[in-house]
Amino acid sequence: MAPQDSADHSRWVISFVEVGIDDVPTVGGKNASLGEMIRTLDAVGVNVPGGFAVSAAAYRDVVDRNGLRDAIAGSPGSSTASYGAAVREAFRSAHIGDELAAAIAAGYRTLCETAGDPALPVAVRSSATAEDLPEASFAGQQESFLHVVGEDAVVEAYHRCLVSLFSDRAIVYREEQGFDHLSVALSVGIQQLVRSESSGVMFTIDPESGFRGVILIDAAWGFGEAVVKGEVDGDRYQVHKELLKDPELTPVISRARGRKQVKVVVDSDRTGVETVETSAAEQTAFVLTPDEIIDLARWAVRIEDHYQRPMDIEWAKDSVNGQLYIVQARPETVQVHRSATTMTRYRIEGHGRVITEGLAVGDAVAVGPVCLLSSAEEGDRFPDGGILVARTTDPDWVPVLRRAGAVVTDRGGRTSHAAIVSRELGVPAIVGTGSATSILREGSVVTVSCAEGQTGYVYEGPSEVRTEELDLGEVPQTRTKVMLNLANPDAVMQWWRLPADGIGLARMEFIVNEHIRAHPMALAHPERVTDPEVRDQIALLTKGYDTPSEYFVDQLAAGIATIAAPWYPRPVVVRLSDFKTNEYAKLAGGADFEPVEANPMLGWRGASRYYHPGYRDGFALECRAIRKVREQIGLTNVIVMVPFCRTPDEADQVLAVMAEDGLVRGEKGLLIYVMAEIPSNIILAEQFAERFDGFSIGSNDLTQLALGVDRDSETLAARFGADDPAVLTLIRDLITRAHVMGRPVGFCGQAPSNDPAYAQWLVDAGIDSVSVTPDSFVAVKQKVADAEDTPRGIG
Repeated sequence: MAPQDSADHSRWVISFVEVGIDDVPTVGGKNASLGEMIRTLDAVGVNVPGGFAVSAAAYRDVVDRNGLRDAIAGSPGSSTASYGAAVREAFRSAHIGDELAAAIAAGYRTLCETAGDPALPVAVRSSATAEDLPEASFAGQQESFLHVVGEDAVVEAYHRCLVSLFSDRAIVYREEQGFDHLSVALSVGIQQLVRSESSGVMFTIDPESGFRGVILIDAAWGFGEAVVKGEVDGDRYQVHKELLKDPELTPVISRARGRKQVKVVVDSDRTGVETVETSAAEQTAFVLTPDEIIDLARWAVRIEDHYQRPMDIEWAKDSVNGQLYIVQARPETVQVHRSATTMTRYRIEGHGRVITEGLAVGDAVAVGPVCLLSSAEEGDRFPDGGILVARTTDPDWVPVLRRAGAVVTDRGGRTSHAAIVSRELGVPAIVGTGSATSILREGSVVTVSCAEGQTGYVYEGPSEVRTEELDLGEVPQTRTKVMLNLANPDAVMQWWRLPADGIGLARMEFIVNEHIRAHPMALAHPERVTDPEVRDQIALLTKGYDTPSEYFVDQLAAGIATIAAPWYPRPVVVRLSDFKTNEYAKLAGGADFEPVEANPMLGWRGASRYYHPGYRDGFALECRAIRKVREQIGLTNVIVMVPFCRTPDEADQVLAVMAEDGLVRGEKGLLIYVMAEIPSNIILAEQFAERFDGFSIGSNDLTQLALGVDRDSETLAARFGADDPAVLTLIRDLITRAHVMGRPVGFCGQAPSNDPAYAQWLVDAGIDSVSVTPDSFVAVKQKVADAEDTPRGIG
């Protein structure tokens, strides 16, 4: 470890290759981490730009040489601004000393010689000795300077970094974390600049839910400052960690294209950087190729494995040599400290209309008055617990953020400043709304909800908010599998802590309706869409893709993979599309492909569509998406389920067209289930069991068809019930006969959670699994355990 004596001039400037993670007291957290990665991870292919640290000892020499201790020791008291201004002025007036300036200049010359460039551009970044610790992240509290060229400019940038140690935001943050100002010293890193064509941030943990099975990558054009400051909504990529081990796979779960309106580039004078607008082509294109995504994700895993904790990593791609680099890595400090055995769930009741929406940060809900601020200087008028609404935030906003009930911004992504700080403070935030500052009215009371998945909503007016604490450590074990019904990819990550046995029902049509928003046949055959406005709508949806078909496959595969990823290798049963014709017709382009039926519930739906010429090409796209999820991404835990299959002959036709599209039952471990929702599925159970690997009971349709009662009829609601003796007889009969054929039977529906007696009955009948909504999982699990402990017979 490097010595800390400020009198040892030889240790004022230290090459990154000489320091490691144990040298935080000497060179600060950022520099120590850079040195650690250069020394230990270069051998495994992780590229980190070289450089040197100006040590904390040099900072202490400046403090002592200029008599600054008394100024630093002065109490901020009630006025952070006046204290900070006084200390900053003292540092600006200080002289860093000729010897230190000469040492920094010499270090820069050596870096230039090594790179073979006498005018090498560098990044000059602050690195506090209390920074990037596992307990506290000081990200963005001090200044960084990009594209600094020349010895004098580097020395000046160093001096400016010292001043920034006492910015108002840094003062407030240290006090919140309990650090004494005199105990914190500042090291500064001088690092060869990556001339960023693109850059971004990676987390080795989902920063909202805490799920550790994915790598999350944000990417934008230019230098990363625009991403961190929230000026740009970048692309977002999710990669499955476990599947990265297989070199034959490309386990990119999802790609979400951001708006990427601006980028930070070298300015025209080449003396710094500036923010400029991106081109239309840059906004439409994905920043990273699949190979680059995988390379970065593998580096992220190596870094996490080395540090043995989830990490927050910055990366950049050089525009000259095309190489990827890691430019910073720090411990993730929020989710890593959350309990894995308890969950707090928020539920909103009686909310108003949606005013605006964006990316949800956190999982909480807040109600309060809107306060629109154009700058952090207006913070004096911000009410404690108010809803902060701003175009974006930067570290100067921290004193306001800490008083907010919630934060809403126009710009930014999940790795923007507003997102990072809100996460650390436990304040719900919605970022990247696009227009919150122009839509929300000053003083109006709103509800900010981050409790509904990846999308956050601002609702008009106050709502009643309920909280529920779930103790997962007390969930009993059961022989009967208890699985989840999940359809929304945006919400799936928040439930990963539940000890469920997998997903018993994932409805494909939700992904098509909410994420794809166009009829599959209209994407397979856009030339057959007759309405010019709808054609324009489809063209806008599919912009950036080679064909509309590719858009459908990519989006559907991403939705399915996002649902399946948290549960791998536990089974995830994906039901093929089961829209009715009237529902399909509402999708963009649907009117050109759907007939008008008198009774869509009993019409052209489910299996009958898949082999029919009117939908055959649309179904081929569904199959391509399933193949991509299983064979390219590698989520072989996905089981395919065929809905509303009326006869064994129809089953044969469906299986034949699936095989034509590469989904062959039994090949590559593929299991195909059938929904048991038509009496014929049970009357001919043995014949269906010969064709499918399992059954899943759809109780609503089965009840409707067994009793001849329209499930949507209010008049006949009293006659509709899954506990009717006729329905129970069918279910019991199916379980018995399917088991003789060696086929499992599951039950998808709310009946077990609504009625303990129904759970008891299913367990006594020998059901293999029940699948319920996540919010009822713990209660159902307990009911199933009780039923297994007290069998009563099924009579």
